[in-house]
Amino acid sequence: MIPSIAPTATPRKTALAKFSGHRLLTSPGGLAGAVWLAALVVASLTAPLWLPYKTEDQDFTAVLSGPSAAHWLGADELGRDLLSRIFASAAGTLGTSLITVIVGVALGTILAMTAAGAGDRAEGIISRVTEIMMSLPGTVIILAVIGAVGTNIPLIMAILGVLISAGIYRVMLGQAKSLQSQLYVDAAKVDGVGPLGISLRHVLPGLTNTVVVQSALIFAVGMLIQAGLAFIGFGPPIPQPSWGGMIQGASQHVYDAPWLMVPTGAVLALTVLSANAIGNALGKSPNATASHLPSAAIRRKRTADAAAAVAAAPAVENLPAAGQLSVRGLSVGVDGGTPLVTDVTFDVAPGTVLGLVGESGCGKTMTALSLLGLLPSGVSVADGQILWNGRNLASATEKDLEGIRGRDVALISQEPMRALDPMFTVGYQLTAAIRRLGKAGKAEARAEALSLLEKVGIVDARRILKSYPHQISGGMAQRVAIALALSGKPRLLVADEPTTALDVTVQAEILSLLRSLVKDTGMSVVMVTHDLGVVADICDNVAVMYAGQVVESGRTASILDNPRHPYTLALLAADPHANTAHDMPDRLATIKGQVPQPKDWPAGCRFAARCQFAGSACTTPVPLLPSGSEDGEVRCVKADELAVEGLAWLATEIPTHRVLEIVEKDMA
Repeated sequence: MIPSIAPTATPRKTALAKFSGHRLLTSPGGLAGAVWLAALVVASLTAPLWLPYKTEDQDFTAVLSGPSAAHWLGADELGRDLLSRIFASAAGTLGTSLITVIVGVALGTILAMTAAGAGDRAEGIISRVTEIMMSLPGTVIILAVIGAVGTNIPLIMAILGVLISAGIYRVMLGQAKSLQSQLYVDAAKVDGVGPLGISLRHVLPGLTNTVVVQSALIFAVGMLIQAGLAFIGFGPPIPQPSWGGMIQGASQHVYDAPWLMVPTGAVLALTVLSANAIGNALGKSPNATASHLPSAAIRRKRTADAAAAVAAAPAVENLPAAGQLSVRGLSVGVDGGTPLVTDVTFDVAPGTVLGLVGESGCGKTMTALSLLGLLPSGVSVADGQILWNGRNLASATEKDLEGIRGRDVALISQEPMRALDPMFTVGYQLTAAIRRLGKAGKAEARAEALSLLEKVGIVDARRILKSYPHQISGGMAQRVAIALALSGKPRLLVADEPTTALDVTVQAEILSLLRSLVKDTGMSVVMVTHDLGVVADICDNVAVMYAGQVVESGRTASILDNPRHPYTLALLAADPHANTAHDMPDRLATIKGQVPQPKDWPAGCRFAARCQFAGSACTTPVPLLPSGSEDGEVRCVKADELAVEGLAWLATEIPTHRVLEIVEKDMA
């Protein structure tokens, strides 16, 4: 039997620590900073084994001398070797600065997690205490401690960490409260996880990026403050060397021996820069709320690449008619690496709806996002053409795409909150979009916003205009997102599973709304979905995708009535609507296994490992060929055979008369 098509989730990414290590290794600045700090620590800890002089040794023939064979970095005002003193004092400087990091960041994070999880009363008390701490004059307190207990550098740096923890607390609190409000935290509470378990298991991992960045910042601040204290005479006791003390000594000879300032100052500056570079590299690690959109640097690089591609690309022949989208041989992949979508071809005529259907991981969303130039960072179009109104969007520059997005091509996401900003009212966001895209006045834009909300089926449009996104339901928010997408009067709408998160009733209303919009405005739609019921309901044409390829395409009615590919066949057999009648099997048809990862794609048919009809001919690449059903195409060497055997198999899973009844019902 054809085994399970139940969609299976792709494995989650590796742990944040592993990704952070990868990010550090792939960042030139972060890697250089890590190498410098590691070399400094190793050199300092092993200083007695390799340094040519002890820190207190004096060479009176080399007083205030520059670099020489005997003293590589020169000698100070007492003839002491600078190289020996710099590296001998490095471990102490770094170690005591680390005390500030441990105390400050740890205390600030603990206070933030406690305040976020313990309720308003505890948060109020902790916040008032930290506000008092922030109002205290830190320099005066540190000098008072030095006056009371002497120059105890570890104690001073620990007290500095306590004072800094108040600022760290303020930085961490908002993020910790946001994490405490997540649905998975509510689920953990239902499962009986206590406040401590929630803080350690769910909140702390979400704070990791902030902790790393703040640690690097505080580490650098600790070194600078420690050097500053030593500069004014509150460093380690003489003759013990310290970077601040050496800089203070060099400042006395800035005119007669300016070189003396360079070695120690350069080492201190490089160490501070290294700490910041490591923080910047590790701080780029993604978290659950990270945006999928590319960074400004990535967009600039893509703009340059696109300009080069436009210059090198041959002239496009056989341009489609105005308003028709034509995707030809589209391939999308990780920059310089693994392909994610290969050789995707389809056409969307004006006033029609194309459905992209398949399991998770088949490349549907990547294909849809490539139409708007919104691929994630590190992913780009590798080959092919996206032809729209005489332009090839695959090689368009970012500036060109800015003139197309919203006006010609718009996006509806399955998550309406991706389109709606919780900080602004619905009316403000709609009118701002209308004014930006249509150059309308304020009053005209507000009237248009009201009309758009009424057009998408919102009855109390005036109230919704004054509401914030969190004050409306999910179905209402999706309608607002559709209105926002329509604000620029686009001719092509890309809908990425716009009904997935909605209940059945609201889903039907949204689909009915999209049908009426297509009929009334004549725009075309690319609909990304997992549900063949949605395809049957709204789509004129369908492209079934599997493992980054289109495996079957054509008219919706033809494919649902006479599927030619085993994958399409199994998707139809797994339609849950078919399991409601008394003559249906107890369990839906399934396909064992899961969609292969891009790195595991076979050279031949990518569905072969899960297909009961696979044979030796499936081990070689399979082209997309005409299926013999109207304008349909299929990627299967046994398509003609399956036209008979497939329907016979389908009849064993779903009686043929029920299949036709289901399709007719879905199409109604």
